[in-house]
Amino acid sequence: MARKVTTKKPLSANGRSHALNITKRQQKPNFQTIRLEDGTKIRMSAREIRTMRKQEKQAA
Repeated sequence: MARKVTTKKPLSANGRSHALNITKRQQKPNFQTIRLEDGTKIRMSAREIRTMRKQEKQAA
């Protein structure tokens, strides 16, 4: 089972139609499962993965 590393949570909001009807909706974070070099599987958001890879490139 992959371990979740982030603190991101779904956002709650109202969906509004053209007729101004209100329905509850959720925007969920884009979680991806990745495997680290030591074999550990973790769940991170796509944005965090991009940031992590960018920092790795700058360090190299």
